[in-house]
Amino acid sequence: MEGCVVREEPLCPGARSEKQRSSTGSARGCSSGGRWRDAEGGATVKIEDPSTGSIIAEVADASVSDGTAALDAAVDAQASWASTPPRERGEILRRAFELIGERTDDLALLMTLEMGKPLSESRAEIAYGAEFFRWFSEESVRIAGRYSVAPNGATRLVTMKQPVGPCLMITPWNFPLAMGTRKIGPAIAAGCTMVVKPASLTPLSMLALAGILTEAGLPDGVLNVVTTSHTGQVMEPLIRDPRLRKLTFTGSTEVGRTLVEQSAEGLLRVSMELGGNAPFLVFGDADVDAAVDGAMLAKMRNLGEACTAANRFIVHRSIAEEFATKLTERMSALRVGRGTDDGVDVGPLVEGKQRDKVAGLVADAVDHGANVLTGGAAVDGAGYFYAPTVLADVPTTARMFGEEIFGPVAPVFTFDTDDEGLAMANDTEFGLVAYAYTRDFSRAIRISEGLETGMVGINQGVVSNPAAPFGGVKASGFGREGGLEGIDEYLETKYVGMAL
Repeated sequence: MEGCVVREEPLCPGARSEKQRSSTGSARGCSSGGRWRDAEGGATVKIEDPSTGSIIAEVADASVSDGTAALDAAVDAQASWASTPPRERGEILRRAFELIGERTDDLALLMTLEMGKPLSESRAEIAYGAEFFRWFSEESVRIAGRYSVAPNGATRLVTMKQPVGPCLMITPWNFPLAMGTRKIGPAIAAGCTMVVKPASLTPLSMLALAGILTEAGLPDGVLNVVTTSHTGQVMEPLIRDPRLRKLTFTGSTEVGRTLVEQSAEGLLRVSMELGGNAPFLVFGDADVDAAVDGAMLAKMRNLGEACTAANRFIVHRSIAEEFATKLTERMSALRVGRGTDDGVDVGPLVEGKQRDKVAGLVADAVDHGANVLTGGAAVDGAGYFYAPTVLADVPTTARMFGEEIFGPVAPVFTFDTDDEGLAMANDTEFGLVAYAYTRDFSRAIRISEGLETGMVGINQGVVSNPAAPFGGVKASGFGREGGLEGIDEYLETKYVGMAL
């Protein structure tokens, strides 16, 4: 394999390996109206393998005019797509779900090369991401309104659900396929057209997904992909374009706030899935071994580069030492290496800037008195590797108590009473997800109700599920993806009063 080439053809439409560029003369990576096109002027974005630092592919670096062309195509296709029978929309999603399953190995390799996670993690993401297509293929035929008699009996009240219209979707680098399917699935089911802007660090998985949807029968113009390294410059004109009707973004709270401000001009429907600072509460009555199992899932899923990753382990003082010791044993046993190698548990962070951030947070915690039980340093050599790390006796004054780590670092804080633990968990501007381990049913209910988050995991370290509403409160955003609620984000409610 060279670059992203498999079986002598590009695995992802729109991307070209070094060998192919020498023969074709340019790289491509924008899709508008069903046509793959070069960026204006032939500009490209280099895609790096974070395990080695080498360039594996180039894609088009779109300009403002390229972005406008994508929105033009989405607007042109909206009316015909909205009138497409729901069953037909659902069958396209179902076919795409099946194609993703058939190509799991190829897609996993592509994802690992561009993002770094081990192949096992990539396969897990692909299975998870595909489930959104299956879920929303079934929801497409369940879009319903209602009929009722007015209280005075003189008229009939009819409500109906209709597609919002053209949507702009901006997706992150950490789950390059699943963050797309979570947005694309309900939009297709609802009858909305789309412009998708994948992260410039990891666009190849989205380009591959676009190719699969085309193969599954998605009409030209329904899904349009714009790859660019100038996100703000290219996206802002689209957000301010009066033809756009919805904006959905997954990424940092800082960027999310800017996008919400821009969206206000057009009063867009907006969904924001933003940063997290997930607390992982372990109460004194918890099964410590089960809590450590859950901690490994909550912390190390996706190398810790997840908004749902446990960021603060808040453990009752009576079991804190036992928990930290057992967690250290598990973390120190993880094998670090290139994600394509056999037996690797932990791949690289996505880029050098992210590794530097993690290192800075660890150094700050140590300066504040934290003890390093394992790890605590970058791994020498090529790539952006950081050793799995456990820190004990971390004070709440350390930066990582309030900042999202986004890396394989587990800081352990302690508490004495339930009220103190809950207060520590809620002491953050973020409110995406929280985890809690206890064998007391009443405590589980009280804590679930008291946590200021959009999601709670009780005695489990993973909450993400396509059949459940994913989303947060406070600075973690608003709107929900997945579940029965997910499709409503792409539907408007229309009321019709009918006189008799």
